[in-house]
Amino acid sequence: MYNKIELEENATHTGPKGVINDWRRFKLENDSRANLNRKMSVQEYELLKEEDEGCLKKYRRQCMEEMHNKLSFGPKFEGVHDLDSGEAFLEVIEKEHHSTVVVVHIYKIGIKGCEQLNSCLDCLATEYPTVKFCRIDAVASGAAERFSDEYLPTLLVYKAGELLGNFLSCTQHLSEEFFATDVEAFLNSYGLLPEKELPKLEDEEENDVE
Repeated sequence: MYNKIELEENATHTGPKGVINDWRRFKLENDSRANLNRKMSVQEYELLKEEDEGCLKKYRRQCMEEMHNKLSFGPKFEGVHDLDSGEAFLEVIEKEHHSTVVVVHIYKIGIKGCEQLNSCLDCLATEYPTVKFCRIDAVASGAAERFSDEYLPTLLVYKAGELLGNFLSCTQHLSEEFFATDVEAFLNSYGLLPEKELPKLEDEEENDVE
């Protein structure tokens, strides 16, 4: 029920018609206020809903990161490692952590596809920090006779000292113009790469803000 005093204070007309007009104006003003308050409530609800969804998304992401960290074993690496001798080549294969996948690119300057493959491995090294990507010149490896120009570029994949993949002239499995995603898909087709690292939570939050 509307407040009688408030109605009387807002009354500006006298007589039956005046009272009716005042009542209509009073009711219209209060209905407008009620509608405004209802709209604000909906906006506040939507805002709270978005905040709740954001908190839930953040919580789920933290749980995924914790689970991923528990399941991630072994060291992490940065960039592609250049090997300068056959001894260094053998050492990285035999002494690396037993859970680490080691990908070695045997190349030779001037051989088609070698430079492009090096660039692709640079990209993959940032996306797969638990994989140790290496490269070595065929001559420096001391096994140039085994890796002649016709077999280059060659990709060798090891884990726990065991050879898992031996891809001579590996670019024959790729298109003439290939990219990191093509090399990634090729290695994944043999199940040689682990799951990718999860993007950082901070990066996702920044994307949500944008």
